[in-house]
This record gives sequence, C-alpha cells and structure tokens, in this order.
Amino acid sequence: MAVFMDLNITYTTDKKRLRSVIETAAHLGYSTVAINYVVDLQQKKQEIGKPKCVLELFDTFPIVQGKSRPIKVLNRLTVVASDPSHFRPNAEYKAYDLVAVYPKTEKLFHAACMTFDVDIICVAVTEKQPFFFKRSPVNGAIERGVFFEISYTPAIRDSTMRRYTIANAISLMETCKGKNVIVTSGAEKPLELRGPYDIANLVLLFGLSEGDGKAAISTNCRAVHLHGEMRKTALGIVHSMKNEQPLTERQEEEDVPASKRAKIEMAQ
Repeated sequence: MAVFMDLNITYTTDKKRLRSVIETAAHLGYSTVAINYVVDLQQKKQEIGKPKCVLELFDTFPIVQGKSRPIKVLNRLTVVASDPSHFRPNAEYKAYDLVAVYPKTEKLFHAACMTFDVDIICVAVTEKQPFFFKRSPVNGAIERGVFFEISYTPAIRDSTMRRYTIANAISLMETCKGKNVIVTSGAEKPLELRGPYDIANLVLLFGLSEGDGKAAISTNCRAVHLHGEMRKTALGIVHSMKNEQPLTERQEEEDVPASKRAKIEMAQ
C-alpha cells in the first residue's frame, strides 16, 4: 500500500492552526508531512534559525487515516535565493530534515541543479517562470538525486496563479519527462489540503502521467526524505536482497552454451 507524503506545510506562529493542518493531513491519509520554514535573505531581518521542536505541537500525534501509526512530522528549510551569497550551508542547515532552494534566476537555478547541497528545487507557481528550463542542468539534478517541487495550493487560491502553475509545470515536464518531481500543498489552512487521490488526478493537468503523479506524492517523496538523511550524515546504506525465485525456462535456456543449444535444436 502506498505511503503518501506532503513535504510542504507552511509554518505559522499560530500553533492552533498549524496543529489543525497536520491533523487534517493525517485524516486525509498522509503518513508524513514537513513543516516548511521559508527564509528570504534579501529581506531585512531575515535569518536562518533553528526549527521549533515538533513535540511542542502535540502531546500525542494524530493517527493516520487507514493506518495504525501516528503521522510523522519533519522540519524543512526553504531558502529563497536571488544572489549566490544567499545560499551558504552552515550548522543551522543540518538542524532541518530537508533543505530546499527557490532560485530566482537562471544562473542560480543552474547552480542549484549542479552544485548546491539541497534535497529540493522549488519551481515558481505564483508567477511566470522568469527563464526556460534547460535539459543539461535538469538532468544534472536528476543524476544527483535532487527533486523538483510543484505546489498546488496557489492554483486553488487564484485563477491567474492557476495558469502560472500549470504553464510552469508543463514547461518542467517537457524537460524532465516526469522524472524526480514531487507535488506538495504549501497549505496554510486545513481547507487548502486535498486528498492523495485528488492530487493524483490534479497533476494530470501538470503534464504528469497517472503513474508519475502517484509517485510524486509517495515514492518520490520517500526518496527526498532518504536524500535528506544522507545529506545530514554524508553516509548512505545500500540494501540488497537475494532473489529466491526459480529460473524460468527461457533463463535456463540462456544459461546453456550456444554450441550445445545449437546441437539440441538440430536434434529436434
């Protein structure tokens, strides 16, 4: 059974509202959510601090609908970068489970794809994409295990933003072919959340296939989480399993040397 995730729940100082959004996500069937702290270093008095402890939100975390376990809550940092100096990883970055960057220029987008130590690259959804996606940096990000994020909440709030979201998403899909894409909410209120299967249908408008749409809210999100864990520890673990299934007749035939196989065919 698929494990659904929403890796973008907008942080608010209103704890009651934040709790309500997370409770709604659990009710809709999301097993994991990430509280997103957005920092725009171009604005004055903006700095990267440590995330709030998630244990302050709940005495007991809500149970996921259809599951027997509580929802998992991660902390995420999103850096809005309009200058290369805005993204300088330090000790504060490691305090977050996930690190994302929202590049505002083509040069920074290229740097984010090829060199920035991040898990997620955000795609504009509230404005027209200021540059075209090029295949080289996009493929570079895919090879590095970095994922592109499209948030759907702006498309719900406003018809103009809906056009931007769909147009920018389709532009990305034409370049990445649906690979390494995650879809998140960016929700600030419970009513802005949608169920996983509603999202799987919604992303068809973004140019994703049905299979890629489901992966964008499940397996791809899981891969982002694992990428974040490896980024924090600089270590990776490879799991291997021995295949116990018997060989098929075709495989057995392929194991027979070519000379012997030719003699058998002649005898037949």
